[in-house]
Amino acid sequence: MTLKICVAQLDFVVGDLPGNSKKIIDLARSVYADGVRLLLTPELAICGYAAEDLFLRPAFIAACDDAVKTVARELAGLKNLSVVLGHPSGSDSRTRSVAVQSRHNAASVLCEGQVVARYAKRELPNYQVFDERRYFTPGQDVCVFEAGEPGNSVRVGLLICEDAWFAEPARLTKAAGADFLAVINASPFHIGKGNEREQMMRERVLDCGLPLVYAHLVGGQDEVVFEGRSFALGADGSVAGRAASFVEASLLVEARREGGAIHLSAPVAPERSSEADLWDALVLGVRDYIGKNGFPGVLLGLSGGIDSALVLALAVDALGKDRVRTVMMPSPYTADISWLDAREMAQRLGVRYDEISIVPEFEAFKQSLAGQFQGLAEDTTEENIQARIRGTLLMALSNKFGSIVLTTGNKSEMATGYCTLYGDMAGGFAVIKDLAKTTVFALARWRNANDPYGSGSEPIPDRIITRPPSAELRPDQTDQDSLPEYAVLDAILERYMENDQSIEQIVAAGFALADVEKVTRLIKINEYKRRQSPVGIRVTHRSFGKDWRYPITNRFRA
Repeated sequence: MTLKICVAQLDFVVGDLPGNSKKIIDLARSVYADGVRLLLTPELAICGYAAEDLFLRPAFIAACDDAVKTVARELAGLKNLSVVLGHPSGSDSRTRSVAVQSRHNAASVLCEGQVVARYAKRELPNYQVFDERRYFTPGQDVCVFEAGEPGNSVRVGLLICEDAWFAEPARLTKAAGADFLAVINASPFHIGKGNEREQMMRERVLDCGLPLVYAHLVGGQDEVVFEGRSFALGADGSVAGRAASFVEASLLVEARREGGAIHLSAPVAPERSSEADLWDALVLGVRDYIGKNGFPGVLLGLSGGIDSALVLALAVDALGKDRVRTVMMPSPYTADISWLDAREMAQRLGVRYDEISIVPEFEAFKQSLAGQFQGLAEDTTEENIQARIRGTLLMALSNKFGSIVLTTGNKSEMATGYCTLYGDMAGGFAVIKDLAKTTVFALARWRNANDPYGSGSEPIPDRIITRPPSAELRPDQTDQDSLPEYAVLDAILERYMENDQSIEQIVAAGFALADVEKVTRLIKINEYKRRQSPVGIRVTHRSFGKDWRYPITNRFRA
């Protein structure tokens, strides 16, 4: 017995029910001709993940139901093809004056125009970026269905994402007669998550003794990115197949019955470096945010510093040079090497580059405020005016030409408030919002040594990477005038913000108490800024986004 399985590792758009349905229908017809008789789509494929409060709207659920019926109807003529289709399901009812909603994160098994089985996700995650208990009710049942030609079929046990991170759903599915597990997923990327998933699924198959096919979503959705990397594991935990990461793919898996057991085989994409994964995640995040929201292109302020240089390189790899525009906006404190390096980088990547001095506007602001500021020394007020002039110019260009402004602030700056509201924070998408400064430098060096998209080798002038970072808002300024060394700051940030270590634990690890208290205090008092920052790409297991929810008004001090 042999069953050909296709994992539909596709990039869906939230809410685009006709477009998502067409992708599934087209792929099903294509692979059916090649002998595939089981097609696995990702979790909530019909509507995209995650549709958030759209799940609370009855009209949305009804439209999803209609889309499932459309897929079933369009594929009805493909005899013996089973399609596992992820979608929300549910109903509304009323008891007296109280509305009762019962919704499930579900999957239907379609075959010859009929829904032959339906499964509701049992384990609903409610941590990090997940909020599924807000929308769904957990399922209670097990789903095992027959797939393949009559007399040459296998029994497939269906699980949805989080279900496979717990032992009981898989054990119950095996007890119900499954020959192997099919797990459909939408699991957001963060650094190291791919290996973590494979290891967890390895534990699952070793525990239940069944091979497993893991069908995973790919694509960017607002702040999260899904990397694909669908895979198959043998019952012994060995990798039997793996799709490429960060691209749409059709992973073809062959299931053979030998000696009463099912054996899986498929092509195996090679392991990748963490830097390659991180780069591709950011590129995909930019490409899908810009493309899915219909922006014609992007623009950014190119300062000659490391952050804007990295964002520029990412933008060109994501969109191509013709959809990227840069603007250098020198102030009285901009060093000559800054505009020289900015101009050189723009030339290396072939993007449009303009220079707009902010000196006239800066002097005009100071003159307008002279009466109010009489007798007061210049301080961060004048620094912030410069940043806000730049933000205003970029937003004016955005409004006039339609391109979205990419902000260039990193996680270290977002954490400590080393950024200006309505200045360098002005824009529509924060590409490196979840990258610590030390990671920014490391990734810049990696990109100079690699050209994964053929956009140009060594795009970042070496001096941008090696010179001390500076906001250049006053004479001879460096970041370390205000902040600890980035190696220290970022290590404290990771321990405190990402891993919830206490001040005492961080000090016990060898960090100076003064540094720890300064960094943690800055994190706390700058929550109001972060709430007003643009959405940005999540690449760590805890970002300043959905998985960081602290009050702005807060007097608690550890």
